[in-house]
Amino acid sequence: MKALVKIMPKNGVLDPQGKAIENSLNQLGFSQVGNVRQGKIIEIEINSNNEQEAKKIIEEASNKLLANLVIEDYEISFLKED
Repeated sequence: MKALVKIMPKNGVLDPQGKAIENSLNQLGFSQVGNVRQGKIIEIEINSNNEQEAKKIIEEASNKLLANLVIEDYEISFLKED
């Protein structure tokens, strides 16, 4: 089973990387672009067929290592396998 952990800065937290991307896009002529925020996506493969068990494991990993809970929020989703 594969899962994605989407990690983003919390609302109100300064995001200098997002601001730098926004400024660069504006300089390149993309004047319609605004309020860019940069995060990260981590793809994880879990050896489990139980989605609830897998989510519990990923939440624990996110709380302990993957996300800085002081300044970041995370969201977990599962990928459908073919």
